[in-house]
Amino acid sequence: MRSRYSAFVLGLEDYLRDTWHPRTRPTGPLGLEADRRWLGLEVRRHVRENDAAARVEFVARSKQQGRAMRLHETSRFVREGGRWYYLDGDLH
Repeated sequence: MRSRYSAFVLGLEDYLRDTWHPRTRPTGPLGLEADRRWLGLEVRRHVRENDAAARVEFVARSKQQGRAMRLHETSRFVREGGRWYYLDGDLH
């Protein structure tokens, strides 16, 4: 989760695609906004369901065009071939 947040901060679209599960990975541009300034990540909860599945609840704060924004999500991750992939998430 922290590495994906860092990729959003740095605008690393290739890394985000590489860590997104192929089953749910978008095919087009991810729409990263160059004018969005990321302000912080708070991981609220991490639950490892088994060796191949986990959930992470987080809040990511940002600012864009002077407007504060907050993304609160519980993300699902799956592990395949020794690597963790973002599968999907539920917004709060």
